[in-house]
Amino acid sequence: MTLIMRLIRSHARLWGLVTLLSASPAFASNSPLDRGPMADFLNGFRMQAIPRQVVIWRHSEYGRGSVVVSTTERRLYYVLGNGQAIEYGVGIGRQGFTWSGTKTVSRKRQWPDWRPPAQMLKRRPDLPKHMEGGMENPLGARAIYLGSSEYRIHGSNEPDTIGTAVSSGCIRMTNRDVIDLYDRVKVGTKVVVLR
Repeated sequence: MTLIMRLIRSHARLWGLVTLLSASPAFASNSPLDRGPMADFLNGFRMQAIPRQVVIWRHSEYGRGSVVVSTTERRLYYVLGNGQAIEYGVGIGRQGFTWSGTKTVSRKRQWPDWRPPAQMLKRRPDLPKHMEGGMENPLGARAIYLGSSEYRIHGSNEPDTIGTAVSSGCIRMTNRDVIDLYDRVKVGTKVVVLR
């Protein structure tokens, strides 16, 4: 066997081990690979989306119908009450664009148009000033607007970004999950974003 073949096999085994271990909850919870740019890189290669599921909810300070976003877990919880919540995977703001606080759902839109904020256009003058709703629109199938802020919980035409930190502060979900959440939340719903 040539030296090149041995190196290729060695790197393939190492990459397979890193991918396998990073997908393991036991490994990820104790590892620096669970945080920061390396986690975002590895999460981008995961084959399976983060499944939506009903979980046990022990945080009584958030009542039924509340939305709680944990940016460290990269999860959004819709509180069902009776000790349960629906857990969704989300994408969050990248470094320098994270935030926390309490907002209220001020409006909801299906297949929303997108107008990048002035600050985003300043950073990215190549972006369009307006984009009609549809499959190519970065807001995806639904948008849930948070108060008078420029932040939204919205769908995404980039489902591989769910579980990563790549947005400009908005909370991204798969289109399928944001449709499910959209049908549950009402205008006036409390949304708490935790770091």
